[in-house]
Amino acid sequence: MPIRQITIIGTGLIGGSFGLALKKHGYAGRIVGCDRAPVLERARGKGAIDAGQTNPADAVRGSQVILLATPVGAIVELIGRLGPALPPKTLLTDVGSTKSEILTRAKAVFGKETGRRFLAGHPMAGKEQTGVEFADPDLFQGAAWFVTPVPAQKTFDGLSGEFLQWVENIGARVAAMNADAHDQLCTWISHLPQMISTALAATLVDEYGEDAPLLEVGGRALREMTRISASSYSMWRDVVLTNKKNLKRALLTMEQRLAHIRENLDTKELAMEFERAHHLRKISPPRHRDTEKTKS
Repeated sequence: MPIRQITIIGTGLIGGSFGLALKKHGYAGRIVGCDRAPVLERARGKGAIDAGQTNPADAVRGSQVILLATPVGAIVELIGRLGPALPPKTLLTDVGSTKSEILTRAKAVFGKETGRRFLAGHPMAGKEQTGVEFADPDLFQGAAWFVTPVPAQKTFDGLSGEFLQWVENIGARVAAMNADAHDQLCTWISHLPQMISTALAATLVDEYGEDAPLLEVGGRALREMTRISASSYSMWRDVVLTNKKNLKRALLTMEQRLAHIRENLDTKELAMEFERAHHLRKISPPRHRDTEKTKS
């Protein structure tokens, strides 16, 4: 059954970008947004949605796919609120940055039907800015879109398969793994980098004051390392709370590594640390967004 209508609950950066991307890549169906009234007005003005509702129960009516694009805590709450009332053939999916707690709630709501009615997803795309004002139809170009299926779930069949085809149409690369492995991986490749950037920026403010023009004189390295320190706490709070065990372990490992470097600033161990760090670039050469656009 073709997807004639999609509801996006949370029309901020990710939800708004998804709506814009669908339209750019030829989706001819209707896109309904759900958010606060001023946000919906901006989303309509930007062309990310065709219509808007402030009440989730009203927004989902008539949609074959519902995308939850809110912070993780709200996703968990919405699964419990909307799930029991949805028609059996409706697909509920999400973009949450952690997956274990979200899947636990989905299984509690849908039981044996979870694999048919819920698709846990997470696009590895975003910006430090939030809000539909920064939505970008090319945000997902070349990005990984993780799915964390339950056992025996056939993610590429039926409605979820059609949805994932649209995910690929907008330029993302679908990759599947279990929820625990996803949360552990994202700890290292997303959550830890955010904490490091936040810590560095906060330390610099403490050292030099709030008005020191450090970014202007610090050069590209400082700008790159502190760029995501501007990210919203309200979004990251839920990520941390639902992945605290993994993040604590990663932070401790990082602290130990920094201590090792501190204690070996004048030994050959420092050179060995640089050499080991260079292997990351050898394994994963830098990706250039323009190149990815050309290939897609």
